[in-house]
Amino acid sequence: MKIAICPGSFDPATLGHMDIIERSRKVFDKVIVAVMVNPEKNTMFTVEERIELLKKCTKDMDNVEVVGFDGLLAEYARQRGVTAIVKGLRALSDFEYEFQQALTNKKLNPNLETLFLTTSAENMFLSSSIVKQIASFGGDISNFVPECVLDKIKERLYSGGKSQ
Repeated sequence: MKIAICPGSFDPATLGHMDIIERSRKVFDKVIVAVMVNPEKNTMFTVEERIELLKKCTKDMDNVEVVGFDGLLAEYARQRGVTAIVKGLRALSDFEYEFQQALTNKKLNPNLETLFLTTSAENMFLSSSIVKQIASFGGDISNFVPECVLDKIKERLYSGGKSQ
């Protein structure tokens, strides 16, 4: 069985993320969406909330599993029998960082490959940071995130709550 992992902070999950997950699940027998903990990021949602949202977004994708993860990705991949990391690329600037990560992961786990998928043209500009910024100013993000994520963002912004 060929298993891939799509890691990310997914804060919030965007239609760009969903595109990469959907395309990955057509190539691999199983795709693990790993919601990573990054203490350096100021998040809108807790890890648990992001996992729950991604589970809702992928509920009809039978070969997708959503998990939380904190630690070395290369080691987690080894433990789970993962053969590939799938990362979406929007621009050249993404590639520089992701290439460095890919080389590091390969050194830590020689059996692990990294595959880069370019985002679809309509999502090239899209990032979680941009979505959060637009939403914070009351802008329409309905074309950028799945509906269940949109509802949760509206709830969070209009109730005044913040996860961290």
